[in-house]
Amino acid sequence: MATWLRRAVAAVCSGPMIPLLAGTRILELSAVVMGPFAGQILADLGAEVIKVEPIEGDVARVSQPQANSGANGMGALYVNNNRNKRGIALDLKRQGGKAIVEKLIQRSDVLLHNMRPDAADRLGLSFDAVAAINPRMIYCSAIGFGQRGRYRGRPAFDDVIQAAAGLAGIAEHNGEDPRFIPTILADKVGALHAVYGILAALVARANGRQDALRVEVPMFEALTSFVLNEHLAAATFQEDGKVGYSRVLSPDRRPYQTRDGWIAVLPYTAEQWRRFLIEADRADVLDQPWFHQPDSRHAHIDYLYSVIASVLPQRDSADWLESLSRLDIPCSQVNRLEDLLEDPHLRDVDFFHVGERYPSNIKRMLPQPVVFGGVAPEADIPPPALGEDTRAVLSECGYSSLEIEDLLASGIARGSNRS
Repeated sequence: MATWLRRAVAAVCSGPMIPLLAGTRILELSAVVMGPFAGQILADLGAEVIKVEPIEGDVARVSQPQANSGANGMGALYVNNNRNKRGIALDLKRQGGKAIVEKLIQRSDVLLHNMRPDAADRLGLSFDAVAAINPRMIYCSAIGFGQRGRYRGRPAFDDVIQAAAGLAGIAEHNGEDPRFIPTILADKVGALHAVYGILAALVARANGRQDALRVEVPMFEALTSFVLNEHLAAATFQEDGKVGYSRVLSPDRRPYQTRDGWIAVLPYTAEQWRRFLIEADRADVLDQPWFHQPDSRHAHIDYLYSVIASVLPQRDSADWLESLSRLDIPCSQVNRLEDLLEDPHLRDVDFFHVGERYPSNIKRMLPQPVVFGGVAPEADIPPPALGEDTRAVLSECGYSSLEIEDLLASGIARGSNRS
């Protein structure tokens, strides 16, 4: 679909893009997940995000599974992190490509990248270099490790950060081997930190700040903060205090097996525990002297969880879920990934909705989950083909049609047959 038609169709379709950041231009030089996910959230909130890809494209384009292959490849990982963006492709190692980026920097409010600092420096995209071009730029670098520490410059991917930040090692508290959480958590946590950092900087500018502002988002520190939020525990107060939140680390805190499946149950307050124990025919626990005080009940959490594990196999999952819901005790079936595609609540909120402007081979999209009242949503724009908006963006930067065709012919820029 040609870019003008793609935009026109989007303009008349309802959709979840929320135009709160309209008028803000973000230049995104990032790939895979951390930077693109942050950029997509900002685009979902109405910012104009111009994604600059290398001539060969973001490597996520060729991730499996793919909707198609070749230059306009749309791997699922790319599709789910790059909607509502304009896409151009440039060779930043050549002077012509650098000149284009400098023009874009002059016209942008925010630069977002997830390059290693040395790589950004080599491309002339350090904070100092960018601030010299645009003295009011908000410069956000989503990187592996903070630049003040000895790990700065190390390569960083999600598995490495999960290991470094203690997440993979939590299993050892229960006598198990270290293991990774099977989702790219470090990238996504880092992306969320980048979003709020950028938003805070935009508020500072709206309140009158005029100078360039650096926002550094290190994955290691972000995930360490995330992991230790509850697990810092006694070390919060004592130099030699014990880390680890015992309730969460209890070996019996887990999905529980019923007669025909698995469910999650979490009585938390004394009243919830009381209702559960009566329902489970274990009212004898209520007679224990430690039950009625939060601190002593917490000290016996392993025992309480073992009670849950021992009684749930006596009944079917549906029976338990009906009873627990009636008693207002937090519970859920244990969904597989496949189950989410048919979850009735997600169907109620039209979670996977794909509008008519998307290609027919995209069957589901993931929404912006934050709901804003009193703001009319606009239509999502599909992720761009490689170089889809190159010609239009170059024209907006002042390049003539002849100059644009020369840049494309020389390989400094790349367009798309859809642009």
